[in-house]
Amino acid sequence: MSEPAIRVEGLSKCYQLGAIGRHTLVDEMQHLWCKIRGRDPSAVMGKVFSSAVSQRSDKEFWALKDVSFEVRAGEVLGVIGGNGAGKSTLLKILSRITEPTAGGATIRGRVGSLLEVGTGFHPELTGRENVFMNGTILGMKRREVAAKFDEIVAFSGIEKFIDTPVKRYSSGMYVRLAFAVAAHLEPEILVVDEVLAVGDAEFQKRCLGKMGEVANAGRTVLFVSHNMAAVRRLCSNCLWLIDGKVARTGDVSVVEEYLHASHEGALAVGGRVDRVEKEHMVLSEIELVNGNGGRTNRVNMGEGIGLRMVVCSKVDMPVASIQFALFDESGNRIAALHSQFTHLESLSLKKGTPVEVRATIASMNLNSGNYFVNLGVSDLVLKGNSFLLEKVLSFEVVPRDVHGVNVTPQKDAVVFFPVQWEFSGCDV
Repeated sequence: MSEPAIRVEGLSKCYQLGAIGRHTLVDEMQHLWCKIRGRDPSAVMGKVFSSAVSQRSDKEFWALKDVSFEVRAGEVLGVIGGNGAGKSTLLKILSRITEPTAGGATIRGRVGSLLEVGTGFHPELTGRENVFMNGTILGMKRREVAAKFDEIVAFSGIEKFIDTPVKRYSSGMYVRLAFAVAAHLEPEILVVDEVLAVGDAEFQKRCLGKMGEVANAGRTVLFVSHNMAAVRRLCSNCLWLIDGKVARTGDVSVVEEYLHASHEGALAVGGRVDRVEKEHMVLSEIELVNGNGGRTNRVNMGEGIGLRMVVCSKVDMPVASIQFALFDESGNRIAALHSQFTHLESLSLKKGTPVEVRATIASMNLNSGNYFVNLGVSDLVLKGNSFLLEKVLSFEVVPRDVHGVNVTPQKDAVVFFPVQWEFSGCDV
């Protein structure tokens, strides 16, 4: 077999916690000079430097610990894990932005990286100049970059600003051009972090489409994302990190294990929360109910479910709105339901007066799986009184024979619709 495109062995990265770096290199040199001369640094340079040094800490934080894996040429590897798992640190090391503390990585091929906004571009140079500079960094000749230049600019959609210094770009413009460069200059290895979330929905769609083209062209891709639907769609294998360590590697079925593990804490909340207090609002008796009014966190496919809670505002809200949204386990928003779009167009909440709220969905046409509920209360006049509770409730939709033919719908979509089929002129 051919050598892997990326081989990582025992990779570790340790950071020192504390106030290291709060003083300048000049201060550091002066401090060293004082030590050599046997003099007290605080007497020479003052109390400010002395206090800065005293704030140093010997505490260590291991962002990565003994990480090992391989990526074959042409493989698309999804790197998943919660916040602080070490995903971005791993990509920075592979992109040679950060040095590892221990271990190493062998990389065969040119690496094109799209990590943090600002990585890889010189702020004083124009967009045009940065495109050619990045091509040079990737080892490409000027004529090779020139052949791709028009395609890069067209994809980024910032033609009018291509000769403007990038320091004047918005974050969205920056990411558009950075991704266009990384994807079109054809590095053998493309490394992409969650930074794509900065772009708008249309551009994200184009980026995912381009990454699919890159993958189909046989180039190696490392893709960090919290969007599990995108990981499933693009990636052939996954690397799951927890607290800087490899929890699991394998095909995209690793995504299901990751989602199940990340749900366990939230699902413990289940169908009820006793009380949540915010600055302007108290919500109590928050619960999901079935068709009989009983508390539940499970519903059969196609059956109804309701939300009940008691809202007590600490301020007068003459024009208020109650909202709840449903999300699937990948974080995709399925529905957003607002009381102002129904007969409660002028819902009024009076200070200190509890109001019982009930919202009922007659038929839950969701496929089987786990779902989450976000709750919000909005003051449609004074926006500062509004708030949102994320994943405050969770529930499971249980598979059921909804078609009456002993067939449970396959989970290849979020919703299902009972359909009455009719055929004529043929044998069925």
